[in-house]
Amino acid sequence: MNLPMYTVWTVLAMGLAVAIDLTVLRTRLVTTANFWITIVITTFFQIFVDGWLTRSEGTIVNYSDDVHLGIRVFYNSPVEDFGFGFAMLLLTLSVWRALERRADRRGDVAGVHERARVTMLAEPVGRR
Repeated sequence: MNLPMYTVWTVLAMGLAVAIDLTVLRTRLVTTANFWITIVITTFFQIFVDGWLTRSEGTIVNYSDDVHLGIRVFYNSPVEDFGFGFAMLLLTLSVWRALERRADRRGDVAGVHERARVTMLAEPVGRR
């Protein structure tokens, strides 16, 4: 079976991102509910942006039919776009979390203060 290249690269990117999250950086984001909520939110917006970029009329981004599976969803977007988006988001958040952990171990007071401030701003007013 000869798989299209965009499909192959998307599956590899997804697998690599999960492997890095679980074994290399050990952030284990894919095991948390917050990560999956983030995926749902970003996918919602990706549907509209991707749909606009790949729409049938006035296409901005055009994929050759031989590079993807040919399955198009949500306004004509190749299904692989969503897998690639997943991989990019997971890898970015995993690296971010790993760097945050490293700063905490080093005693990066400024970084800790900034996270505390952001957390405090996110708390409901009645809990302060």
